[in-house]
This record gives sequence, structure tokens and C-alpha cells, in this order.
Amino acid sequence: MIIDFHTHVYPEAIAKKTVGFLLDKISLPDKKAWTDGTAASLVSSMEKSGVDFSVTLPVVTKPSQFESINRFSENLRDVPGIIPFGGIHPDCDDIEEKLLFLKSSGFAGIKLHPDYQGTFIDDEKYIKLIGVCRELGLKVIIHAGIDVGLPDPVHCPPDRVLKMLSEVGIERCDPFIILAHLGGWRMQSEVEEKLCGKNVFFDTGYCLDKYPPKDVVRIISLHGADKILFATDSPWGDQREYVRLLESLPLGDGEKEMIFSSNARRLLGI
Repeated sequence: MIIDFHTHVYPEAIAKKTVGFLLDKISLPDKKAWTDGTAASLVSSMEKSGVDFSVTLPVVTKPSQFESINRFSENLRDVPGIIPFGGIHPDCDDIEEKLLFLKSSGFAGIKLHPDYQGTFIDDEKYIKLIGVCRELGLKVIIHAGIDVGLPDPVHCPPDRVLKMLSEVGIERCDPFIILAHLGGWRMQSEVEEKLCGKNVFFDTGYCLDKYPPKDVVRIISLHGADKILFATDSPWGDQREYVRLLESLPLGDGEKEMIFSSNARRLLGI
């Protein structure tokens, strides 16, 4: 089984426009979208790549989007192979009530994007929000490190992540936080120094084809394959190529199985 823990889809009416807008913001010469941003295109990619399940992650960029974005995410449950997460903004009113609503609606977790939400990850609003998620048993996946489409400041660097983890008491509970992009995109040295070995998961989204393989293997070795999740950040990463790249890494079969599947199954209860 292969589970892609980090993908994005958009409503059909705006998918093409949204993908084009986001693609224009990416400041890399090899930028490309590998799907058209719709659920149908993601499912087609999964079929070609041997991916069994994809977790879709919405980004709520302003509080007023809470209802519409989560309504769209909830409807994605009707798409075979799609596991939608919910989304929330740290400036939403009634955070506890909204998170309880997401939990009761059947979402396994939520996505936070500190850069797009204009809030540092160690802000007391995030700490409160993540603390409530811990109490409710909601998983929390966070964009970590640099964002290729947004300028400075970086809202989720490793030093601020450390403060947040301390505030929410991460070492005193089962891991429920996932730091996307191997703990902090393009901040490998700080990730290795400050975050590897902590009681959190990293995902591989947008890294396997952007980092040298030796960097990927070193971070996995330092952090532990039991806390790494296979992820592509589709449509920005190609699922078929990411499967090939992970399979090509000099890791043991057991390590690859944990990364491809068993870690995610443990988190998601499947």
C-alpha cells in the first residue's frame, strides 16, 4: 500500500485558475503542475502511480473561508481513495467550537499554513489551536520552512517550531503533528540540528526531487524512518516520480514500507 500524505485539490470551477495563480508565484526554474488541480486529475495520477490513498489538505487563508472550504473537503469523501483533512485559520472566532465541528464531521486532522495565514507558528493563537487539536485527537499538518511562493519572513522556521512543540507538550503525548517538507523546506541544517529526533512526523512533500538523495537519507536516518510520511505536495510533485525516487533510496525494505504506508496507517487508523 502507498499513501500520499500531502496533496491539494480545488473545486472544478476554480481549479485551473488557482493552479495557474499559484504556479506563477513559485520562484523556481523547474516549476510545474503535475495535475490540473481537480480531484479527478489526482485520482488519475494515483492510478498511474500505484498510490492507494491521497490525503488532501485545504488551506484556509482567511477566517471567512472556513465553512466553504470545509464543505468542499467534506464532499471529497465521496471520491474513492481520497482522505480529506479540514482547515482552519488561527483568527477564526470560536476556535474550540470549530475544531469540535471538524472532529464530529469525521475529519482525521487539519492543515495549517503559517505563511499563507500570516502568523508565526509559535504565536499563542496557534499554540491554543494546536493544544485543542491534541485534546480532540485531531492530527495537525503544518507547512514548515520556506514557501517558494511567498517572500520573507519565514513563519515556521525550526527555532519557532521548537518553542511551539514545548508549549503544546509534544514529548508527553503520542505524536500528532506532521511537519511538511522534511521538517522545514530548504532549512536542512537547522532541521537536523533542532528538530530531528523530536516527537513529530516529517513528510517528504516537494523534497524528493528537490533535495540531493544524500540529504534526504541523512534526515531520515537522523529522525527515524518510523516518523517519516511519504508525500508529494501534488500537484507540485509528480506522484509516479516520487514513488520511484523513494524506492531508489538506499533504505531497507522495512524502512520504505513504514514511509510508504504503515506510519500513515497508524496515524489515520486504517
